[in-house]
Amino acid sequence: MRVLGIESSCDETGVALFDGTTRGWVHALHSQIDLHQAYGGVVPELASRDHVRHLLPLIGQVLDRAGCGREQIDAIAVTAGPGLAGALLVGCGVAAALGYALRRPVVAVHHLEGHLLSPLLADPAPTFPFICLLVSGGHTQLLHARAPGQYALLGETLDDAAGEAFDKTAQMLGLGYPGGPEVSRLAQFGIPGALRLPRPMLESATLDMSFSGLKTAVLTAVRRAGNLCEQVRADIAREFVDAVVEVLTAKALQALGQTALSQLVVAGGVGANAQLRAALDQAIASRGGRLYYPPPDLCTDNGAMIAYAGFVRLSQMGQDPQAARGAPIRVRPRWDLCNLTAG
Repeated sequence: MRVLGIESSCDETGVALFDGTTRGWVHALHSQIDLHQAYGGVVPELASRDHVRHLLPLIGQVLDRAGCGREQIDAIAVTAGPGLAGALLVGCGVAAALGYALRRPVVAVHHLEGHLLSPLLADPAPTFPFICLLVSGGHTQLLHARAPGQYALLGETLDDAAGEAFDKTAQMLGLGYPGGPEVSRLAQFGIPGALRLPRPMLESATLDMSFSGLKTAVLTAVRRAGNLCEQVRADIAREFVDAVVEVLTAKALQALGQTALSQLVVAGGVGANAQLRAALDQAIASRGGRLYYPPPDLCTDNGAMIAYAGFVRLSQMGQDPQAARGAPIRVRPRWDLCNLTAG
């Protein structure tokens, strides 16, 4: 079964073709980083227009690389939420048009489920059940993944996501956009312990997190320093990264302990952070657990994870893709991952 995946939830246009095998995918990605850099963040209207410009050419590029004609597509999977409403409408509009023209089913995919399932495309891959630490630009959650489509929320950030805190810290330190990679790079030159920032909710009995206070503490440190020299900027970046990594690692271990599970999946763009990976690798290995990540080129938003999630959904239906044709796709800018059937 060949599934075409379309991702356009925010600032990356992704398209992929998945044929049902862990290595049977071809994908292409267009990033809007250069477009939004001047504004220090994503401008929704510009993002939507850029998706319009690049989506159809990317579909053609992927099909050409895969040696697949449009008529050979069996189904189409598209991100229907959560995300920017206008950006989602572009992807869903193209998917609906293709589905109608080719008489193929169109499957609505939850963006975060795509991230959660993407490590299953790696080798080795996790098996259900497992704990997922989902850390993307706008989301920080710990989930108990019992089976495809069956997810229980164990804890989440009560305010800013870790990725948002990275971007805001980058702005305060005068770094570029997106902030995550820049802060992590600068942190490598910082002196450990040169200053102390809080670890919000580290000792909390719950699995919830908070990064707004940490962001405020960074602002206070920047103001106290006055004119920032390069070393002070690096020291602040180092302590910020250490604080985020310590909280995420501790909460992930706490989730494993509470559920008596041994497998941890880390997904989302922040999951590519080198410091977080090093800390989790050491912590999980020390307790005899297993740690899984997506393939390196599938950490950020992409069409392959959407195509795979659509494939999983169709496989669960236990029927021919043609029989899955049904209700029209509805865009859902807000969508609870733990209640996928809710409107």
